[in-house]
Formats: sequence, structure tokens, C-alpha cells
Amino acid sequence: MIKIGILGGAGYTAGELIRVLLHHPEAQIVFVNSESNAGNLLTDVHEGLYGDTEMRFTDQMPFEDVDVLFFCFGHGKSEAFLREHDLPAGVRIIDLAQDFRWDPTDAPSANHSGFDFDAAPIMKPVPARHDFVYGLPEIHRALIARAHHVANPGCFATCLQLGLLPAAKMGLLRHDVSVNAITGSTGAGVKPGATTHFSWRNNNLSIYKAFRHQHITEVRQSLKEEQGFLDASIDFIPYRGDFARGIFATEVVRLDPGFDADGIINGFREFYAHEPFTHYVEKSLDLKQVVNTNKALVHADIIDGKLLITSCIDNLLKGAVGQAVENMNIMFGIDETAGLGLKASAF
Repeated sequence: MIKIGILGGAGYTAGELIRVLLHHPEAQIVFVNSESNAGNLLTDVHEGLYGDTEMRFTDQMPFEDVDVLFFCFGHGKSEAFLREHDLPAGVRIIDLAQDFRWDPTDAPSANHSGFDFDAAPIMKPVPARHDFVYGLPEIHRALIARAHHVANPGCFATCLQLGLLPAAKMGLLRHDVSVNAITGSTGAGVKPGATTHFSWRNNNLSIYKAFRHQHITEVRQSLKEEQGFLDASIDFIPYRGDFARGIFATEVVRLDPGFDADGIINGFREFYAHEPFTHYVEKSLDLKQVVNTNKALVHADIIDGKLLITSCIDNLLKGAVGQAVENMNIMFGIDETAGLGLKASAF
């Protein structure tokens, strides 16, 4: 059994992670740390776990008793935690925050137009050097298998990359790419805010961080790796949706004259032909096909010389803890799908 410790155990991400791991055939949760909830039952915070566990939160961190730690901290706290604590050399780490996602030698901007990191320092990659592998299995499976530390991708970043990576593989990202994506309210975290409470979010729609979302940097990083270059801008407009979970994205790529339409669509099919969770679908997508699962679905159409890609995921699963557990499975050499046979909310 893989023995697991969870740090930052009170948020949406941790609650979903606990739910998945409790039913994982090769996992044993040793402790769930939350200083503010120490001594309370997990079900006092994560009410969906009633009947599944009698475990309590703890303020202790018995690192020597675990094989892997999941960091479910807010952004900026993981790097600080590692500076302040000495962990046993054999303990592996899967970090769900942003601190180690970016290659520190190649993270100057969110887009060519320039991102004001000084105005938002929490979005800056804090460590000058690190050994974390970017944990997107579709392109880094072999690296993850050898990794001691993995940085789990962001939710928007996962959805957008999985839509655009086949196009990058075919060298199609030569012009600015227009991206729109809508996310559920759980993407903003468990703490209530002005744009997350019911009376504001219900029957409402808004954009935020247009062209400046922090996930663009990791998207560009992977697309450049796959294509070999990336001069195009990724013009991303995120939307807040009036639903709880899921991300639905469209990506528009302008094609050069003389493109091979059948070859492009076949390239998408082939890119994901052997993936356990990411699938190319021949018809239009809807969000309920992926909600509550670790699946990512991708569809492509070519209309008037433009490649229209649709991609969708569950932001808490493939966009966070499902992918983190998938990475754990790869790191420990067990079945990649273990514990992740989850049913979508679609009928």
C-alpha cells in the first residue's frame, strides 16, 4: 500500500482528493493535516464523506510514516513550506499549487504582450531552481515515472493544453490562437468571495483576467516543448460560470493555405489513441460527459480555414486531484487508472 499524507486538508481540492483515495485499492491515508481543524472529523468539513471515514484532522505531520505527500496549499505556500521543513529523503511530493509548475529558466511572461508579475507576485515562480517535473501525463509520462517531485498542472492549463497539444505536434500554431473557457465556481476555492456566493453567481456570467491569466505561462511552456517553437500569442479569455464544477473550452487556430483537413483530424485521433483518460470524440461535446471523472474529451472541426477545437474536463479531477492521483500511480509503477474509475454525471 502507498502511504499518504495530505497537507492543507480543508479545501475543495483536499476533500475531493480524500474521496478518491479512500476508494483507491493501493492507497492508505495516514494523516490529513489542517491546523485550523485539528481534532475535528473530516466529515465536519467534507460532508460528502459521511459513511466513508471516521478519520480526524490533525495538526501533526508524521512525514516518516508516509511514502508521498500531497500539497493542497494555496498558491505561494508550497515553496515556503519546503524552506521551513526538512522532509525525509525518500518521501515523494505531488504539489497541486502553482509554485513549481514553471521552468524557472523560461517563465518570463504570460503572453507576448507582457504580464505584470510585480503587480501580482503570488503568480511569480518563486524558486530560482527546482527539480519538480510538470505532471501532465499525456506528454511527460516517462519523466513522471522517474520523478521524486511532481508539480500538478493547473485546471485551465490542463484543459487548454489537451485541446491544443495535437495541433502543436502537427506544427499548426503559427498564428495567434483565440481561446475561451468557462469554469465552475469550485475553481475559486472553498473560501466565499464576492464573485462566488450564490446570489451573485446564480444566473450570471462574467470574464476575469482576460489575456492575463496565470495559467497561460504553463500552457505556452508545453506547447513550445511539443512544437519546438511558439511565436503565436495565446489570447485566453476565462469566464466564470454559474455551475459548480467543470471547464469547457474552445480554441480557434487559423490554418495556412493548403492544409490537409483529413490529416489534421486524424492527427488528433492518433495523438490520444492510447491514452487512458484523454479521448478524441467524433461529435460535439457537452460538459456533463466529464464532470465527476478524470476524463478529458477533445473534438475538432475545420470551418472556413479555421481549426475549432473543443476540450472539457472536471476542474477538480482531471484539472486537479484526479490528475494528481494519476501521477501518483505512475510514480509508484501501478496501474495508471487505479482508483479513478469514476462515473460521469451524464446519463
